[in-house]
Amino acid sequence: MILTITPNPSLDRTYEVPALVRGAVLRATADRMDPGGKGVNVSRAIAAAGGRTVAVMPLGGPAGAVVADLLRDEGIPVAGVPVLGPTRSNISVVESDSTLTKINAAGPELSAAEAEALLEKVREYAAGASWIACCGSLPRGLPLSWYAELVDRAHRAGTRIALDTSGPALTAALGARPDVVKPNAAELAEAVGRPLLSVGDAVEAARELRDRGARAVLASLGADGQLLVDGSGTRYGSARVTTVRSNVGAGDASLAGFLGAGGEGPAALAAALAHGAAAVGLPGSVMPAPADLDPSAVRTTGEPPLDRPLTEPVHP
Repeated sequence: MILTITPNPSLDRTYEVPALVRGAVLRATADRMDPGGKGVNVSRAIAAAGGRTVAVMPLGGPAGAVVADLLRDEGIPVAGVPVLGPTRSNISVVESDSTLTKINAAGPELSAAEAEALLEKVREYAAGASWIACCGSLPRGLPLSWYAELVDRAHRAGTRIALDTSGPALTAALGARPDVVKPNAAELAEAVGRPLLSVGDAVEAARELRDRGARAVLASLGADGQLLVDGSGTRYGSARVTTVRSNVGAGDASLAGFLGAGGEGPAALAAALAHGAAAVGLPGSVMPAPADLDPSAVRTTGEPPLDRPLTEPVHP
C-alpha cells in the first residue's frame, strides 16, 4: 500500500477553450471537476493502476467534502483530518494549443493542533505502507520543518518516503534524508540556485541534492525526459508523446508509476516515464490506467546526453 499525504489539497476545475482572451466572455468546449493536490493525484494514479493506496489530507468546508466524495467515488480511502479553514478551489484553463493557465488559491491556515493531527494521522497508517509520498506545497500555518519532521517519523516507523515539493520546504527537508525527491527542472534550478541549460546541468544539480541528503533524485525535465540519480549512478530516459492535452498532474502520475514499480532502478524510471507520457494525453488531471500506457515509447540509458540543451532552459 502507498500512503499519500497532501497538506494543501484542492477542488480543481478545468476548462478547455479555443483561446484565452483577456477581458472576454469565453465558452468552454469541455469542463471537468477533480480532486486536486499532488499527493491526491498520486493516490488517484495508484488506484487507476489497480494498486492499494490511502490518501491523508486536511479537509474543511464544502469543497473539502466534495474532494473526499470524489476520491471515494474512485475507490480511494480517505483519511481526512477536519480543519477549520475551507479547502481551496483551483481553476485551470487549457487552450487548444495545450497552453495551460492555472489560478491556485492559497488554501486554509492550519493551527498547530491541526498540523500535529495530520502527523498523527500519518503515524496511524504508516505501518501498513511500503512507501509514503508527501507531496505539494505547505499550507499557511505549517513550519518549513514540517516535511523534515514527517521524513524523520516515517524513517522511525521503518517506511520509505518520497518527497515532491519545492522551494524552502524542499531544502529544509534534505537533511532528514528522504528516500526520493522529485523536483521538476524549475524546482531543481531553484534548489541549487543556478540556471539549468543542459541535461548535464540537471545531472550536476541532482547530484548536489544527493550530497545535501536526498538518497535518490527523480528529476522531471519536461519534454527532455527524466533523470534518476541514486547511489548506483545516473540513468536518463525519455518517452515519445503523440498528443498533449493537459500537463496537469503528469508529474504526479510519473511519481506514482515510479513508486508502484518499486521506487528504485531502471524499471521504476521506465514506469515513471510511461505514466507521465500517458497523463499528458488525458483531459484535466485524469490519471492513466494500464490501457493508456505505451511501454514501447520509453527509452532509458545509463549514459545521459550531457551536452544536450534543454528545450526550455530554466533559471532560479
